[in-house]
Amino acid sequence: MKKFFTLVFLLGISITFSQENDQPEHTGDNFSLEGALAIFKKSTNLEDFEKMINEENNNVNNLDLNDDGEIDYIIVNDIQENDTHVIVLSTYLNDTEKQDIAIIGIEKTGNEEAILQIEGDEDLYAENTIIEPSSIEEKIDKSGKGPNSFEVNPTAIIINVWFWPSVRYIYAPGYVVWKSPYRWRNYPRGWKPWKPYGHTVFYTRCAPHRVHYIRTPTRRVVVARKVYTPRRSRSTVVVHSRRGTTVVHKNKRGKTTVVKTKKRARR
Repeated sequence: MKKFFTLVFLLGISITFSQENDQPEHTGDNFSLEGALAIFKKSTNLEDFEKMINEENNNVNNLDLNDDGEIDYIIVNDIQENDTHVIVLSTYLNDTEKQDIAIIGIEKTGNEEAILQIEGDEDLYAENTIIEPSSIEEKIDKSGKGPNSFEVNPTAIIINVWFWPSVRYIYAPGYVVWKSPYRWRNYPRGWKPWKPYGHTVFYTRCAPHRVHYIRTPTRRVVVARKVYTPRRSRSTVVVHSRRGTTVVHKNKRGKTTVVKTKKRARR
């Protein structure tokens, strides 16, 4: 019996150690940008979008930035300037501290045309982490002489998102710019946080989102970024990842400094 309890104890330690070390390379990887776009496409408006990204079974959010053992609630706010919208996804870490997670930049490019991209905040994601909806078109090129001298080159197509319900909603006449009514410890009735999953489990759960949304090195939504930059929110955040720890300090004047420490190698 004593050996049995010893085995259970050691097994518990092993599981706990495994969970603590099952961390993403970047903290933001615990929020699926692809999943956010997939949900945005299905949403009828921004209120609906905020509700859906905060539902556990939609497999979008696995963030616990304040390290309290519970998932952070994500709020959604819109910034509008002429034909440009910036949908800002953020979370409160306490009564006063707010950290932006990502932005969805949307620009109208024609009478019934619009493009969008989602970009992860640089404090949480690798630099220039940009995701966009995509479709692949196969283009056949003749590479030489002979009956079999052809090459099939896959080409990404930029998607017109004008007919997405959420996009039509924010460009409709009479649209009132959406501001989330929720704050720290003021959440929708019925919403309850859950415990974060290990990153490996979360990554698997949100795999279907990565089928139709891809990473791109090209920032196509330029105006939205300029509109957003002076309004960006950063918090005093301790970000743990496999690469080490990033501490973002903000003083009373609002000036921020970033201190990074590398993770020590195990002996």
